[in-house]
Amino acid sequence: MQNAAFAARGLDWMYVACDVEPERLAEAVRGLAALGVAGANVTIPHKQAVVALCDEADGDSVNTLVFDEGRVLGFNTDREIIAGIRAERVCLIGAGGAARALLPALGGEVRTFSRSERWPPDPDGCDLIVNATPVRDELVVQPRPGQTVVDLAYNADGGPTALVAAALEAGCEVVDGLEALVRQGAASFERWTGLAAPVEVMRAAVRAR
Repeated sequence: MQNAAFAARGLDWMYVACDVEPERLAEAVRGLAALGVAGANVTIPHKQAVVALCDEADGDSVNTLVFDEGRVLGFNTDREIIAGIRAERVCLIGAGGAARALLPALGGEVRTFSRSERWPPDPDGCDLIVNATPVRDELVVQPRPGQTVVDLAYNADGGPTALVAAALEAGCEVVDGLEALVRQGAASFERWTGLAAPVEVMRAAVRAR
């Protein structure tokens, strides 16, 4: 997705995946900065731990780093996933970095649910359901007609998760995990490059994959 976006904007850049053990996270961030890398994405399990390594961070959970003249800037573009979605009552499922990032961006009354605190989720009276967990094959909640469903989880083969399948069957408005990936990725791209993201190119790359 990101490499397709770089090519579309004529940038001689490359996006690569790097596995980093938790105990070596600080070394990894320092190494990227020393190498002159423009930026990076950060995912599970590092989203919260990396905040302490940033010179500036816009919250307590970060998924995007920008290296700017020796400084490490941290952002969370997950909140772009729900930009433009209005809801009075929200059922937010999850307590990890993604859920923490989305919480301030959710308007109205937010009910939070996690297996370690309150379970099972209760979406009664909610007009928005957000699954901010990596659960794909288990139906964590039963959506109902008229609700909007955002599922951050996605299957590698592009097939619907259990929640997305149930939401589509119920006639809900749905933002699936691949669309969520594109939305947050486009925001990261713009942070790194200062250019408008070629969203359709990114979406096509993800769906083709």
